[in-house]
Amino acid sequence: MTGKKARAPRRLVVAGLGYSGAAVAGAAAAAGWQVTGTARDPSRMEVPPGVALIGFAEAASAIAAATHLLVTAPPGEGGDPVLAAHAEAIRAAEGLRWIGYISTTGVYGDRGGAWVDEATPPAPAQERSRRRVEAEQAWATLAGGRAVDLFRTGGIYGPGRSTFDDLRAGRARRILKPGHAFGRIHRDDIALAVLAAARQDRPPGLRVLHLVDDEPAESAVVLEEAARLLGIAPPPAIPFAEAERGMSPMARSFWAENRRVANAATKAALGIAWRYPTFREGLRAILVEECGEAPA
Repeated sequence: MTGKKARAPRRLVVAGLGYSGAAVAGAAAAAGWQVTGTARDPSRMEVPPGVALIGFAEAASAIAAATHLLVTAPPGEGGDPVLAAHAEAIRAAEGLRWIGYISTTGVYGDRGGAWVDEATPPAPAQERSRRRVEAEQAWATLAGGRAVDLFRTGGIYGPGRSTFDDLRAGRARRILKPGHAFGRIHRDDIALAVLAAARQDRPPGLRVLHLVDDEPAESAVVLEEAARLLGIAPPPAIPFAEAERGMSPMARSFWAENRRVANAATKAALGIAWRYPTFREGLRAILVEECGEAPA
């Protein structure tokens, strides 16, 4: 015996093993954590190595035994689905010391292109963003004496979910709206940040973190770079006023808000630098992963 007290195992439950949740779960398992992910229909899921998969409805016992809980499931009209199903198990989880909630930068509403930081109060304009704020508040209330991290996340992209897919399928549209920039984050940087936060031994309380890269960018600029990396011409440019006429209500709401989201306080708090600080590095990495070779 070494005389040192053995460290208790970290047991992470990822409530919602979707695109981002699976990345976090896989990274945690690779780092030696005990990881369980939930899904509505486990029979249709592929899970990362080392991750146990259970049905969402049967997750109470895993949550009650967890030391860490990450919630990726979005709220619906009836509120947060994890709280609706498992609030009692969460309250009863004596070893649960950290809760992470994947939210959205949409909670800030339209800022006319101005910057927001981690201390900016939410001002949601869309109904789905208002539901997010309500879910954030519910988690903060339920958490009690635990550390809670709200991860307000920009547009998520990565392998199998990027501008490349739209270009290859012929459905990409190069919409020009000068000055209208979006924040993005690569899937693997979400995993990086979430694990960095979960590893910290900090006192109970609420913290807001921004999962966005270092360069908000116009969607047309990102599309042009993706086309260049594929070695193809970008689709014809379409002025926003023209494109808007054929947009769905969801697409119009997406374009109706314009804000730039800062991340300096988040990176400092977590002691990290992004693997993919802008969309350029992120897109190149996706091609390497998807095609096995670096683009020119």
